[in-house]
Amino acid sequence: MSHSRVIRKIQPRLNQTSHFLYCCALTCLGLFFLLSASFVEAQDRYPVPWDKVEKETLEHFQALVRIDTSNPPGNETKAAEYLKKVFEKEGISAELLALDPNRANLVARIRGSGWFKKPILVMGHTDVVGVQKEKWSVDPFAAVRKDGYIWGRGTLDDKDNVTAGLMLMLLLKRQGVKLERDVIFLAEAGEEGFDKEGLRYVVASHWDRINAEFALAEGGGGIIKDGKVQNISVATSEKVPRGMQLIAKGTAGHGSMPRPDNAIVHLANALARLGAWLPPMKLDETTRTYFERLAEISPPEEAARYRSLLTPKEGNEAELYLSKNELAHNSMIRTSISPTVIKGGFRNNVIPSEAEAYLDIRALPDEKMDQFVKRMNEIIGDPNVEIKPIPWRDAAPTSKLGTEMFNALERTQKRLYPGSVTLPVLVTGATDMSQLRVKGVQAYGIGPLMLEKDIKEGVGAHSENERILEKSLHDFVRFVWYTVLEVAAAK
Repeated sequence: MSHSRVIRKIQPRLNQTSHFLYCCALTCLGLFFLLSASFVEAQDRYPVPWDKVEKETLEHFQALVRIDTSNPPGNETKAAEYLKKVFEKEGISAELLALDPNRANLVARIRGSGWFKKPILVMGHTDVVGVQKEKWSVDPFAAVRKDGYIWGRGTLDDKDNVTAGLMLMLLLKRQGVKLERDVIFLAEAGEEGFDKEGLRYVVASHWDRINAEFALAEGGGGIIKDGKVQNISVATSEKVPRGMQLIAKGTAGHGSMPRPDNAIVHLANALARLGAWLPPMKLDETTRTYFERLAEISPPEEAARYRSLLTPKEGNEAELYLSKNELAHNSMIRTSISPTVIKGGFRNNVIPSEAEAYLDIRALPDEKMDQFVKRMNEIIGDPNVEIKPIPWRDAAPTSKLGTEMFNALERTQKRLYPGSVTLPVLVTGATDMSQLRVKGVQAYGIGPLMLEKDIKEGVGAHSENERILEKSLHDFVRFVWYTVLEVAAAK
């Protein structure tokens, strides 16, 4: 058969195939523009008069900081009632949920179509840790504006999140945003002490009020270095408090006659052995991605050190370096043990029959504690010393990367701070997000930007002279607005 006859024979099929591929290409191109436009539309369909919003944000923020909700005793109802009045004035449904009348939680909700997608929960806690006023350079409950900052207890923990959630709800209502999901705001009590009156009560007694697919709360933030935003951290996981007691027993006796079974000596030896032990390093999706991305923005020597953690081997020098020089990073990669309290003896000339120490153990989310305790016993190697676990709260699964919410957080970060990197973070402390993750909620910790020098000088949460950059507060409100709008607004 000639070449021309072959072409004529297959030409119709070629035309059909080409037409099919052409149509597929047009469809894919259309979907690409549609999906790309959905993010743009979600931002631009609801333009915000930010100058006006910033003035109102500042008014509400200062009012909340000026309400002394130190825990103990809390008195969070005062803050909850302030929020309720603001919501009622705007026609937003809000209610107080209280186990203790003085320690109310507030829940507000703006409803969307809710046909196919579960709500978004935005959360902040109204209680703050106490202060020693004499050590502050300003009144900690005056919300003083000075040097570009707002000073006061709770400015970074956690009335910034409370205010951002408040402004989010007001803007959603005023802008008439058409929502695919309900948006819920929770101002909780008692976070600082894991108190029964706070989220524990709401989860146990009013779960239907806050049940959501995604949650945004405290635990993240960002760093400004040399005038530029370097990274935004999003907390996707946290360590689990697993307090334990070491109890050493021996024979009581006169202090003038040393005994080989002296309980204090046995306890001291046990603590020394645990202190010299470096539990094994473990990485999960969060910490592996964290160090991969951190290496991309770090100087060469530091980058090499972080990358070496990704392929662990025995005697890794980077692990030893972190344990001595980068304590936060060291805690992120292993279950940690810190002796914090020692008790033993009651008279100078009496050898006690018992001595004990409290161990502040922060476990990785997937740590198998029965095996870990077994290994602790092997390290101690002393039958006179008993390990007694003190249960506190349940371990929570890690929130996933690549969800609709995490992707929205990344896109908002790139929109507001081009050139910066999103770092998923395992929080070495504890937040109330663990209670949400246990219930299956994908919870993410966020927060405002801080100057690198402020972090180094220790003026963050719980510090004396706690303060937030005024610009960072307004940027944080924008960050929450753009993120929630993308995930909740109808396309």
